[in-house]
Amino acid sequence: MENQETTIKNDPYASLRLPEFNYYLVIRFAMVFALAMQFTIIEWKVNALTHDPFALGLIGLAEVIPAVLVAPFAGHIVDKREKRGLLILCVIAYILMGLGLFLLTWDRAVAGISIRWVLNMIYFLVFLGGVARAFLSPANFSMLALIVPRNLYANGSTWSSSAWQIGGMAGPALGGLFIYLFGIHWSMLIVVGVFLAPLYSLIKIKPKPIHYKPQGEGFFDGLTKGMRFVWKTKVVLNAMALDMFAVLFGGAVSMLPIFATDVLHVGSLEFGFLRAAVAVGSLTTMFILAYRPLVNQPGLKLLAAVFGFGLCIIVFGLSTSFVLSFLALLISGVLDGISVIIRQTILQLKTPDDMRGRVAAVSSMFVGSSNELGAFESGLAARLIGLVPSVVFGGCVTLGVVITTYIISPAMRKLDLKP
Repeated sequence: MENQETTIKNDPYASLRLPEFNYYLVIRFAMVFALAMQFTIIEWKVNALTHDPFALGLIGLAEVIPAVLVAPFAGHIVDKREKRGLLILCVIAYILMGLGLFLLTWDRAVAGISIRWVLNMIYFLVFLGGVARAFLSPANFSMLALIVPRNLYANGSTWSSSAWQIGGMAGPALGGLFIYLFGIHWSMLIVVGVFLAPLYSLIKIKPKPIHYKPQGEGFFDGLTKGMRFVWKTKVVLNAMALDMFAVLFGGAVSMLPIFATDVLHVGSLEFGFLRAAVAVGSLTTMFILAYRPLVNQPGLKLLAAVFGFGLCIIVFGLSTSFVLSFLALLISGVLDGISVIIRQTILQLKTPDDMRGRVAAVSSMFVGSSNELGAFESGLAARLIGLVPSVVFGGCVTLGVVITTYIISPAMRKLDLKP
């Protein structure tokens, strides 16, 4: 029995031998693929309408506000409800949102309507997407633990993150390509079609048990239990904080449309490749880590990876070469892949089953939302101090966060990921 468990543990494809996990990977891939492509198209459309970095930053702000405000309630609801059903509702919500964006990018549908009104409606639909994401992230996180046995959490997290990164890689690249081939309007309709894949995959997965255990706690206590758990579990808190601040201040990706047109002087096709570069690097890392898991000194490796990420952002901000900019983003993705794998494994191993929704909601608030909040910060900083200085400044802040975390967090330096 022990030899069999060792063989399973050392099998890089162990999770892939579970049929429902493969459907789960389709969900992970298709959702992030569709959303990344959709976000890329929205960025290009808003930049075409305004040519204003602050307007691009407002896209991130429109999504982060509901994601943060609704997340505590969403996590509480996810823990108490059946996960598959909630995910189906989230996908349906995204389909409706996609149809709305399809109409807003149709010249005939918005003929005679002011640009400001179109922008406001785009921001409103992105806001509604943020509400759906507040439920999507914790439900997705909880679903993994219901499909994969505990001894395969690290392996499952690696493949899950790989599917997420493949979608994150292909979505922006094809988004840029489809804008080039079909225009913004029809590209948005393709996004709607992609959402049908996770809907079908969810139907193929059986409903899962609910592990929530009522303990006579009040509504507020149940709502904040996930936050209290994260605060007391220092390794989880440090991992979230490190990733949050790195993404918040190192979020150069949101400014890519302006970098592409005004700094690098390239078109939508090259913009798509730049947008996908981070995910290409992350995907490369994740395939390697499926065969060579991060067992020895993962905390120090996490710190080194985020430090290198900050350096890459500085190089990207100073670059005027398309090739150098692509390589900087590519390497930042390689390092980001290490960060994602370690953080996801920490969360899966340290979180009790009956609290996964609430803990994932906290992660969504402080880590997932940092991408969009970082986009707003980048847009605001670009308006105040200039495009290039804002990106370089963000990279320097990331380096400072890593150094501070190394000094004040012995738990991170001594981190052990053995289940």
